Amino acid sequence: AGGPARLLALAVALRALNCFLVQTSFVPDEYWQALEVAHLMLFVSILNVNNYGHLTWEWAHGLRSYSYPLIFASIYKALQLLAQDDVNLLIWVPRLAQAVLAAFADVKLYSLVRHLENAETAKWVYFCQLCSWFTWYSCTRTLTNTMETLLTIFALSYYPIKGSKMGSSCKYLALIALAIVIRPTAVIPWMPLVFSHFVQEQRKADLILHSCIPVGLVTIGTSLIIDRVFFGEWVLVQLNFLKFNVLQNFGTFYGSHPWHWYFTQGLPVILGTHLPFFIHGCVLAPKRYRIFLMAVIWTVLVYSTLSHKEFRFIYPVLPFCIFFCGYSLKHLKAWKKSAASFLLLSNLVPALYTGLIHQRGPLDVMSHIQQLCDNSYQSQAFVFFMMPCHSTPFYSHVHCPLKMRFLQCPPDLTGNESYIDEADVFYSNPLGWLNKEFYNDTLLPSHLIFFSVLEQEISSFLALRGYEKTATVFHTHIPQGRVGSHIYIYRKNTEVNH
Repeated sequence: AGGPARLLALAVALRALNCFLVQTSFVPDEYWQALEVAHLMLFVSILNVNNYGHLTWEWAHGLRSYSYPLIFASIYKALQLLAQDDVNLLIWVPRLAQAVLAAFADVKLYSLVRHLENAETAKWVYFCQLCSWFTWYSCTRTLTNTMETLLTIFALSYYPIKGSKMGSSCKYLALIALAIVIRPTAVIPWMPLVFSHFVQEQRKADLILHSCIPVGLVTIGTSLIIDRVFFGEWVLVQLNFLKFNVLQNFGTFYGSHPWHWYFTQGLPVILGTHLPFFIHGCVLAPKRYRIFLMAVIWTVLVYSTLSHKEFRFIYPVLPFCIFFCGYSLKHLKAWKKSAASFLLLSNLVPALYTGLIHQRGPLDVMSHIQQLCDNSYQSQAFVFFMMPCHSTPFYSHVHCPLKMRFLQCPPDLTGNESYIDEADVFYSNPLGWLNKEFYNDTLLPSHLIFFSVLEQEISSFLALRGYEKTATVFHTHIPQGRVGSHIYIYRKNTEVNH
């Protein structure tokens, strides 16, 4: 009996450590589709303060469901009732909650393989899962992709695999349905699995009438009601999401990649040094696990047809890949110890580098801004982020009604050919834009925050308006385009007389 409990304790301790060793930002959605929304749901409605939150354009067009942010809003509510809604707790408690869920998922994966194979194989799969640098990097973040991945692992543990005695249609379908509510793309990896289950199922009518339909109705119903409450009208978010991302392919607005990107970069990068073991495991594994490989290939193929591609989109197939890696390690005869050491060391470096160093600027900048909340200066402060939009978190990371502004970049949904968003207009001529926008000294922000690459271009504006650099924050060793290696904080010197 000490087994599962000990394993869970180990996993929780490790994922909690994991959580605190990830101090970098990955993508804006981590905050803007989760914590920012939750913060607005709870605190703005209470205080009725204008300028104390911001929802991105997706929320204005009903492309996102409130179901996921509601989890964090509930955490915030609990902290508030305990009078503990301190900004650091608002930042870390949601992440710790995600870490605990990730630990449960790790153990679920272990138990699943133990049922399907044996304790030895399960041990190696568990080892590969804990070693994976990308899992370490992503599993404690407040991303819908993370939740989709965790729910996929939970659902897998109830999935009726050919030749295994376990499985519960209702449970695994309910978990998939929940994942689809949170992120509609969760349907993709499950298409081959559900289809395969349907083909093998003797009582097909039963499966549809007693599992699929009730589960579907309950989940969609709940999701509709939650969204009705927060949008103030009936919105079928999943349909809007599909229309926007698939039928109208608006995702290209955020950049596009060649069709083969997931095969040549996406999957190899997130697998890292697990890749050879994954391939070896696929070759070795018995026929009944081919459905897992099918899910991976199918998902990568479907995502390859969409022009906007990101590493995190294929994160939900990583657990399937990890299964094959563990299978490979278990069947290595001579090199098992060396292979395990190699995996551990080769993943440790990218895990620590991406977790502690690469892209840590936005979070460090927010701790500088939090200090503006403490004093009587708060009412005069006005922080302006002159960065690619959504580069930093927002009110969820300051938790006080400071005046803040950033460059906007909603896509144009009206079909206007000549549309250029505010951020692009700004970057085409930063100095001209600033002089035009802040023609009057009374409008000037007290603090300007921007990437180091911009400094040269706007130096005359800064000097003329009496701004002084008060902080330099490291961001990345690999600056690209509008993103510099450092973030500068400039403060307006109020003593300067023009």
